[in-house]
Amino acid sequence: MDLLWSDMPGLRPLLGCVTRLHPVIYDPESKYCWSQSADPLAEHEFHQFLRHSARVRNITISASNYFHLLEALPIETCVFPNLRSLSWLVQRTEIGDLPFFLPPTLRRCYVSELQSYMKDIGARCPDMEDFTIREDSDRAQLSETLRSCKRLRRLQCPPFDSAAWMHLSTIPTLLEVKIFIRRTIHYPLDNLDFATFLHLTTLSLSGGIEAASAVAIIQHFKFPSLKEFEMHVRVLPWAEAEQLFHALSLCKASQTLEHINISSSNKTQEHTSVSLTAVRQFLCFKELRTLRLSVHHPIYLDDDLLFEAMTTWPHIHSLSLMNWHPCPATLTFCGLFAALRLCPHLQDLQVSVDARNIDIEPEVESFQHTSLKNLTMDLCELEAVNVEGVARIIHSMLPAVSQVMCSNGGVPRLWHNVNKHLDLLRNKPSSAPGHRNTETALALS
Repeated sequence: MDLLWSDMPGLRPLLGCVTRLHPVIYDPESKYCWSQSADPLAEHEFHQFLRHSARVRNITISASNYFHLLEALPIETCVFPNLRSLSWLVQRTEIGDLPFFLPPTLRRCYVSELQSYMKDIGARCPDMEDFTIREDSDRAQLSETLRSCKRLRRLQCPPFDSAAWMHLSTIPTLLEVKIFIRRTIHYPLDNLDFATFLHLTTLSLSGGIEAASAVAIIQHFKFPSLKEFEMHVRVLPWAEAEQLFHALSLCKASQTLEHINISSSNKTQEHTSVSLTAVRQFLCFKELRTLRLSVHHPIYLDDDLLFEAMTTWPHIHSLSLMNWHPCPATLTFCGLFAALRLCPHLQDLQVSVDARNIDIEPEVESFQHTSLKNLTMDLCELEAVNVEGVARIIHSMLPAVSQVMCSNGGVPRLWHNVNKHLDLLRNKPSSAPGHRNTETALALS
């Protein structure tokens, strides 16, 4: 019985326990409109409605069409005394609706928008661990709400003010903070003091947040336990991107940070000279597993720098340096495979390689990187590339790569031709006649 009532998709099953309402709730003809003409619960019907409410652990409220039936319930009634998780998807409800769903036992709360009654949710629900607010909220009200929480472990919400940031830094249980907003906003963070998020492992900033605000957060706080940093913004001017990279290198996470993902969706009107320092800013992170940079700016990478990076990142699984601007590649195949020998766990790679310069002989090389599965290449001149030679290198030395993917700035036809050759090589018979037939097919393609 407890398991049957543990997860509730709404109030309807509980209202079905009320003798007066049961026939209309389960009448197929009035399934979705019965509540409009139903009178509120009478006092003698409260116990019927509450008969199984103590068994409910998780509930999702996605509509307000039943709330008027509860208007006679005393406001202090604890409708769900053992509730652990609440998903509140209703917007603009009456102030008296929500308190019924906020017992002291609540640990997870998801709301589509912040309600005024939630400003003291930390006091009302002292064991709150997981708090999510999806829509933009009044910043002062949001700050007051967050400052009432003392035991948070995970927080996802719109941007909040400096006072809330300072309060969150004092919560020793806090592990994850994710800030998101759809619209672009000016997000000043005045009066930030220097502080340490002692146990925070995940920090994510995305949406319409200004890059300067993200830089301020990274510059003022230390994250000695940080494992994952994500930032996805609309615009990231290169000067601020470099400030961000530098601030990350100083945030006391060099021995812990494993995943870095930074991207911007819109281009900026600024010069596009190649950045010579971007990759070096991340060499301090010895435990790096993932590095993905897509910031509408060319990032310099040559043989020596990639070799140094892979020496520094022996555990790397995914490396993506998106090149949005056509520029001559400075990484060679020889340099690429010299670096790949140092990172046996690498599975995803996106870089710019000088595919016009075939400086390696796959028939002579005995090395194979068997873990790399996803290979994405950037732009280069189609007519100057020996597509058959490139295909032979990939087929011989990267056996797990089934096809080369093309970045948004690449030339699809080039890599389409390379992939055609890869398919032919993969299906090539071992016999001599078959070998000649395949050679003919390659020549005709």
